[in-house]
Amino acid sequence: MSGTLNKVMLIGHTGDEVKMHYFEAGSCIGRFPLATNDSYVNKSTGERVNTVEWHNVVVRNKAAEICEKYLHKGDKVYIEGRLKTRKWLDDQGKDRYSTEIQCTEFTFLNPKTENQSSGAKSTQKPEAGQKPAVESKQISSTSSDNQEDDLPF
Repeated sequence: MSGTLNKVMLIGHTGDEVKMHYFEAGSCIGRFPLATNDSYVNKSTGERVNTVEWHNVVVRNKAAEICEKYLHKGDKVYIEGRLKTRKWLDDQGKDRYSTEIQCTEFTFLNPKTENQSSGAKSTQKPEAGQKPAVESKQISSTSSDNQEDDLPF
């Protein structure tokens, strides 16, 4: 293969609210931590070990505004994106690094509750490459006696 691939897919729980940063040009970014869990059985002791890995997620512009509005601490979310490592100098002049997930697509995985559905419903279309929030389907309560089916069975 001649090309390369930088792709990350995570399903986890948010560790905090989305922190927004706005810029003069009108763009913005949102940042939030995402926790993923793993468990295994320690072969030497036989006990179950649970581990948590924290990821720094960055979303941009309209996607960041949607996340700020609908994502809350503890919510389950699917994130797709790429890894990006930033480098900077700290106060003592030492190099510091931070690896982030640059989110390109996301899907909210929490089921809608009464509190969420009674609030404002998002009617905005997601940006290109962004998956819409999971919508719960409602079944029509109309009687089938008054309707004719075109179904063959």
